[in-house]
Amino acid sequence: MKRLAILTSVIFAIVLLFAVYDRLHIIFVFAAGLVLIGIGIYDFYQTRHTIRRNFPLIGHARYILEFIRPEIQQYFIANNQSETPFDRETRSLVYQRAKNVRDTLPFGTQRRIRRPGYDSIRHSLSPTVLPKEESRVWFGGDDCKKPYLASRLNVSAMSFGALSKNAVLALNKGAHAGGFAHNTGEGGLSPYHLEGGGDLVWQLGTANFGCRTKDGRFDPELFRDKANHDNVKMIEIKLSQGAKPSHGGLLPAAKITPEIAEIRHIEMGKDCLSPPTNPEFSTPIELLEFVARLRELSGGKPVGFKLCIGIRSEFLGICKAMQKTSILPDFITVDGAEGGTGAAPIEFTDYLGEPLNDGLTFVRNALVGLNLKDKIRIVASGKVASGFDMVSKMALGADACNAARAMLFAIGCIQSLQCNANTCPTGVTTQNPRLMRGLVVDDKYIRVANFHHAMIESWLELLGAMGVKDISCLNPDYISHRISFGKSVPYSDFYQYLEPGVLLQEDSIPELFAPHWKAAKAERF
Repeated sequence: MKRLAILTSVIFAIVLLFAVYDRLHIIFVFAAGLVLIGIGIYDFYQTRHTIRRNFPLIGHARYILEFIRPEIQQYFIANNQSETPFDRETRSLVYQRAKNVRDTLPFGTQRRIRRPGYDSIRHSLSPTVLPKEESRVWFGGDDCKKPYLASRLNVSAMSFGALSKNAVLALNKGAHAGGFAHNTGEGGLSPYHLEGGGDLVWQLGTANFGCRTKDGRFDPELFRDKANHDNVKMIEIKLSQGAKPSHGGLLPAAKITPEIAEIRHIEMGKDCLSPPTNPEFSTPIELLEFVARLRELSGGKPVGFKLCIGIRSEFLGICKAMQKTSILPDFITVDGAEGGTGAAPIEFTDYLGEPLNDGLTFVRNALVGLNLKDKIRIVASGKVASGFDMVSKMALGADACNAARAMLFAIGCIQSLQCNANTCPTGVTTQNPRLMRGLVVDDKYIRVANFHHAMIESWLELLGAMGVKDISCLNPDYISHRISFGKSVPYSDFYQYLEPGVLLQEDSIPELFAPHWKAAKAERF
């Protein structure tokens, strides 16, 4: 109460000061003082907030400071490498490349290159120049009638609903201008995915949004109609995602508009919760049968699935199902636990799933060990924002990469961390028309294309500096990881690379794979 008395005295002192100059000021400040006193009295007697009850009026300062803490941290405290999930240097790189302005670094690296954890590329004294053709790769196996020549870098899965229509339009028009693909995310195929004219990877999530019956089951006729659209180049079945594996998607009710409800075939006024599993399959064999069914319904377009690696024997069960049924997906997208753009429970984000490098290497080894790597493309998804990220993922076995948050930076995201609250200040992850207005599609789509072009150029230049003549020669030996002061080791010291066909012979299965392979079943997860 002493502080309240002091504050009240200050308020009336201000009132008297203004009285010397203008009576209107007296009225205004006096009214403001009464309001503050009223708030202080209310705080003193309310029972829900301890700080405000013990420190009336002044206690509100704590909530104000907490509210602006991320901005204070970002703009005044954090250095260029300390922020997470993406540090300032990485974000600045994306902004510069998206705007097509100078992206060089003066006066040497700011990274602690002698500290443990630092990764680097081993360069060659005989650099090469790779042709532009290396920046594209064919997707589509023996059973695919309409293979797709994809870019090595594409827009990762982000749904309309989680993103605003302006954000989706900007990403899709950028994909069209730059000649790369745009993954729809599990929210369904919206008009805004089609309006921009870009190539699409239609993701089919566990709720079958866009091709579902009223009870959430798969509707083959709805799927056939949409999958045969010329812009749809590939189909991706989402098993799990890095941000919340085995949880299903979440779109808060506040972000669901009548338009989104119509596109997804869901109800208004309720949180949209996707189930953790798809009701169309419950075993590895059934998953592959669903792959074959979607390939047929789509007229022979490439079909694959996306997952974050968890229990390793379950993925190997899918591999055994491939052997048993001879049904192969055209591609597998590996998501890392470091991925994520929308809403996810903290425990799922922080403690579930394998990091991308670990999961990617495991999937690569499983396919190589079964002599299937040359028939199935691997896509890496998770914090891909620089040419180095692309090089390192491909050295571990990826054929292409997907980027989500980096693409959002390209259209104006400032990492305000409000994606799940419908209050995104840049209009990227909100359905609020006032906030969406700030994202001007005709300006931002050019930035998406610019960023993609610069990423591909950086990736090719790095490969040339490494002396790589053929991308198929990339391996973990090219990437170094510092484990202590004065000692760096290649990735190959951390990630064992299997020899082709080694899993086909029961007596030669490596020790690290043996227990998982033994536990794997094609008939159950």
